[in-house]
Amino acid sequence: MDWDDLRVFLAVARAESLSGAGRRLKVDPATVGRRVVRLEEDLGRRLFVKSPQGYGLTEEGARLLPHAERAEAAFDGATEALRGPEGLTGQIRLGAPDGCANYLLPQVIARICDANPGLEVQLVALPRVFNLSKREADMAVAVSRPEAGRLTVQKLTDYRLHLAASRDYLAGHAPILAREDLKDHRFVGYIPDMIFDKELDYLAEIGVPPPPLASNSVSVQLNFLRQGAGLGVVHDFALPAAPELVRVLPEVISLKRAFWLIRHADDGRVARLNRFAALLTSGARAEMARLEGCGAE
Repeated sequence: MDWDDLRVFLAVARAESLSGAGRRLKVDPATVGRRVVRLEEDLGRRLFVKSPQGYGLTEEGARLLPHAERAEAAFDGATEALRGPEGLTGQIRLGAPDGCANYLLPQVIARICDANPGLEVQLVALPRVFNLSKREADMAVAVSRPEAGRLTVQKLTDYRLHLAASRDYLAGHAPILAREDLKDHRFVGYIPDMIFDKELDYLAEIGVPPPPLASNSVSVQLNFLRQGAGLGVVHDFALPAAPELVRVLPEVISLKRAFWLIRHADDGRVARLNRFAALLTSGARAEMARLEGCGAE
C-alpha cells in the first residue's frame, strides 16, 4: 500500500469530493480520482460511494480511516524527529470561536511566531464547532469539553464575563441599581436559533428574554454595545479593546466559562503540535490574566 495513495484517501474522506481533495493536495481532481481507483484496486475493496452529496465512505473505507490517520500521524512524527529540536516550523491551522480569535489569541500567536520565524499559523475564526476528523484544523478551541470522538482535550484557560454597556447608553437611560431594573433596558446578544453551544446562552442564564438586537458574532455584538445600542454580556478579556464600555451590576451578575483545546487523538505523537499546544496554553493563560486585570480597572 503506497503512502501517497493513503494521503489521497484521507483527503477525499475529509473533503467528501475529488475537487475538494485536489485543492488540499494541490493536484487536479482527475489525478485524485485515478489514485482512489488505484488504491481500491490494490486493496480489492471499494472505499467510497458517490452520491449527489459527494463521496462517502463505504463500510470498508470507514474501517481503513483510523489506520490511515495513525499512519499520517506516524509520518508527521517521523518528519518532525528528523528536523530536530530547533524552533517550530511549518504550518498549523487553529480554529477558535470569534471572540477568542479576535481578542485573546492574536497577540499570543504573534509572540509564538516571533520566537519561531519558520512557523506559519492560520487562525480560523468561526462561530461553530470544528470537525477535526475532517482536518478542518490541526487543533481547535471550544467553549465546551467534548464527550465523544477520538480526541484529546485540555483546558486552555478559564475566563469571566459580565454585563456591560457604553457610558453614553447608561447616561441616557434609566439607572440600573438592581437586577429587576434590567427589564426596562434593551439587550444585545446571540441569535437564539444560532447558538451552537449551550455555554453561550448567557442571557437565558441571567433570566433575560431573547434580545431585539442579535448577531451570531461576538465582535458584532461588541460593536453594537460600543455604539450605545443596549446591554449585553461581554468577555472580560475583550473589555480593554472597548474602552467605551463599563460593567453593569458586576457584584450581582458574573459568569465563568472555560476554553478547551481540542486535538485529534493521533496527533499526540507529533512533537511539533505538542510544543505549539504547550506554548499556546501558557501564553493564553498569561494573556488572559493580563487582559482581565486591565478590564477590571
